[in-house]
Amino acid sequence: MKLFYAPGACSIGIHVLLEEIGKPYEPVALNIREGAQFKPEFTQINPKSKVPTLVKDDGGVVTEYPAIALWLASSFPEAKLLPAGADKLAKALEYTDFAVATLHMQGFSRIFRPANFAPNEADHAAVKAKGEEIFKKGLGVFDAALEGKDYLLGEFSFADSALFYVSFWWNGRLGNELPPNVAAHYARMKARPAVQRTLAAEGLS
Repeated sequence: MKLFYAPGACSIGIHVLLEEIGKPYEPVALNIREGAQFKPEFTQINPKSKVPTLVKDDGGVVTEYPAIALWLASSFPEAKLLPAGADKLAKALEYTDFAVATLHMQGFSRIFRPANFAPNEADHAAVKAKGEEIFKKGLGVFDAALEGKDYLLGEFSFADSALFYVSFWWNGRLGNELPPNVAAHYARMKARPAVQRTLAAEGLS
């Protein structure tokens, strides 16, 4: 397997899952600030110009965070990343999609790329404020979901990797406080050897 990632980007969550699985893979870092994701050598692999991108051993390509996470969890059941039963699997996908589609794409994207939402620079502060509002509200949802539990479904699953990366952005990168249950989850995640190896590999530890 080959993982195309950008250090500290959302792909860090998939990087964690690969470390949890413990099978051989090749990490390939892309310098997205310099536009490596738009160069032909990458767009011929993923024309969406996005990370994470996973190339399977058979040459097939899997893109989009929830799809990669589900594929990894399903393909390596011995790693126990896949919840048992349809109800828990649906919940894991729900949490993963919420982290990616709402906190990341609706919240964090406004904070870091306000120009994508408002061409007038005078509006950027309001756009960022809206992004923070969306992100904080989402963290509140996760905080309630974690009440009385170590992980989102009780036991560790692929969904926890998605909450980890948005927590890392909010706290580790921006220095913002996490609500108590999410903060405990974030600390628990950082204590996992797979997460520690990932942070070290991406130069973030």
